[in-house]
Amino acid sequence: MREKTIQEMQKEVDNYISQFKEGYFTPLAMLARMTEELGELSREINHYYGEKPKKNTEKENTVEEELGDMLFVMICFANSLNIDLQEAHDRVMHKFETRDKNRWTRIRKEEEK
Repeated sequence: MREKTIQEMQKEVDNYISQFKEGYFTPLAMLARMTEELGELSREINHYYGEKPKKNTEKENTVEEELGDMLFVMICFANSLNIDLQEAHDRVMHKFETRDKNRWTRIRKEEEK
């Protein structure tokens, strides 16, 4: 299976949402959905890596599944505001590569040692 570009993922989500009369939620409702999904991701992280074990009655979700839900909502949010996530990504990477280029300790390559 071929990997999808961010633009292809945004188009796929837009095609899915476009089948429904309701369309995209408002920005405030989208933020609430994102917050809800972040809470679900936090709960899974706490179960797998924290001190709070899952109850026997709780549904078995995975971190991967919750990250997928977060990604879907983030794409919906971006699409609803006509934001190109590839452009947003490129801008943030430029920021990290310039402003924050010396912020963290780099791993040295073997030939540099």
